[in-house]
Amino acid sequence: MIYFDTSYVARLYFEDPGWEKVRALSTTDQLACCIHGRAETVAAFHRKFREGAINSSDLSTLLRQFDRECELGAFRWLPLSEVIISRLTLVYASLPPAVVLRAADALHLACASENGLKQVYSNDVRLLASASHFGLAGMNVI
Repeated sequence: MIYFDTSYVARLYFEDPGWEKVRALSTTDQLACCIHGRAETVAAFHRKFREGAINSSDLSTLLRQFDRECELGAFRWLPLSEVIISRLTLVYASLPPAVVLRAADALHLACASENGLKQVYSNDVRLLASASHFGLAGMNVI
């Protein structure tokens, strides 16, 4: 199983920089992401609409396609739990002050770690820099 954060999930639908490598990687194993990543992906689609990269018809089509692929099991959406929040809290308690870690990124990292994954794929520099605090290797193929 391969853990993609939202920046990689979105590249499965948009030709953002590095999309070819992300899509190639996605064919090698089952894709996993924390359930909040599903909401983040929908928000990323809307951001493309808001910025004028896609129109309202494209957005509707994209949302239907994404929902259908989710229903068909294209992604394994990992649930959030008290255990994940506890893990996140423990890591924050020991983070050096120079580490910038957003809550959403911490959820991705804690979720991946608590589900036994060893790597997370992202192009988010801060998420990648924080991965080791969760016992994970941060990977970027872009």
